[in-house]
Amino acid sequence: MSVKLEHVLKDENLIKNIEEIAKDTALLHGVLMRTKETPNSPEVVSYAPFTLFPTPVPTALFHQALAVQTHFNRLVDRVSQNPAFLEETLASTIKVDNFTARLFNIYKQVQEEHRPQSIVLGLNRSDYMLDHSPDGGTSLKQIEINTIAASFGGLASRTPDVHRHILKVANLPEESNNVLDNNPAAGLARGLAKAWELYGSERAVVMFLVEDVQRNIYDHRFVENELWKRNIPVIRRQFEDVCRSGSLDESRRLFVDGHEIAIVYFRNGYMPQNYTSEESWEARLMMERSLAVKCPDISTHLAGTKKVQQELAQRGVLERFFPDEPETVAQIRATFAGLYTLDMGEEGDKTVAMALANPDQYVLKPQREGGGNNIYGTEICEVLENLKSSTERTAYILMDKIQPVPVQNYLLRPGAPLKLNSCLSELGVFGAYVRKGKDMVFNECVGHLLRTKSSEHADGGVAAGVAVLDNPLLV
Repeated sequence: MSVKLEHVLKDENLIKNIEEIAKDTALLHGVLMRTKETPNSPEVVSYAPFTLFPTPVPTALFHQALAVQTHFNRLVDRVSQNPAFLEETLASTIKVDNFTARLFNIYKQVQEEHRPQSIVLGLNRSDYMLDHSPDGGTSLKQIEINTIAASFGGLASRTPDVHRHILKVANLPEESNNVLDNNPAAGLARGLAKAWELYGSERAVVMFLVEDVQRNIYDHRFVENELWKRNIPVIRRQFEDVCRSGSLDESRRLFVDGHEIAIVYFRNGYMPQNYTSEESWEARLMMERSLAVKCPDISTHLAGTKKVQQELAQRGVLERFFPDEPETVAQIRATFAGLYTLDMGEEGDKTVAMALANPDQYVLKPQREGGGNNIYGTEICEVLENLKSSTERTAYILMDKIQPVPVQNYLLRPGAPLKLNSCLSELGVFGAYVRKGKDMVFNECVGHLLRTKSSEHADGGVAAGVAVLDNPLLV
């Protein structure tokens, strides 16, 4: 952090003045979140929570994360195309994790049928933290890769201008120049547009599959509007709408409310509670069986599970997917933290013993997306003491806990008092790819996201109300 910025953080009068300017600037630039809690509650819109200042990120590590993203795109795609690997890797998990088992059953049903659609679309986000080692070095370590409903590409496209303006008001013009342009919304839309074009019907629409109450609606809208700019029609529907009016014709084209669906873009369907009935599961199966391009398709959804992440970190596994690309393997592996199996047997028993002996050094992860699911510290002992002799432990993986260096910043939240916090940040990198048959026709790193939270919180993202939006300040 620059000396100038450190000085500004301690200037209470300046901070008070900048606070109101920052909130107004966020509203002007569309950094918005809906606070409506139920379909029948009043509609309230305010600024999405964000940091008052951008957070310093080492330039070299930032560019390392961007450079490896197209390799992660290819890795996810190759994993999704490898039934033997998915079946072997998830075999223990699906015996004890009902949600993953339901997804896997759909995958098996689709595998047994002739796939009607050769177009694959992936919009993912790889998340990292900066690990500080005892010798003083800092390295980039992957937390997870999100292959379904990777969010905040829209709002992340609007926050650079907000922080640049704040830095200028704070008389920090040099720092303002170190906040990069960023437009993941446009990049994600390019991937959607390419898949829509390959689908080959100008009448067909892109369907965003969404929740009934969508606080993060404006994040969606920025991507949506990029599609409308290209004259690509978009509709928004819920599982219930697909249940009620969805159908397949003789060619397995998917229709919902009379619209032919070119792409199903899943912004819902990644947590068990998203499936409110058996009809929801039937709707997911129908969409997976259809000619529509799925983002993600069911195999790509499974490729993003924690168990797959853990297996990819094992010795020799990456080489299976990149047999003639040692540099690619090295780039990917350099981002891996320690990941350990909890499968039944000697290796899993060692993992349990290791975690119980030093729980503060690890994170226990279930097969869930959406933030706020991980287990830390003494809770790891409570869970593993109960499950150490049970196959139910295989629903989890164990990961080394990243040790970042906290920085000082202010977190702006609607209705909350402003105070200086000790903060931790997580860097996300967005990737988009499109494959037709065996040919990768589009593969890009399309932008980044920084999320920051108070160091008192172990887990949780922006949508969960813990983290806030941020920007990297390259140093």
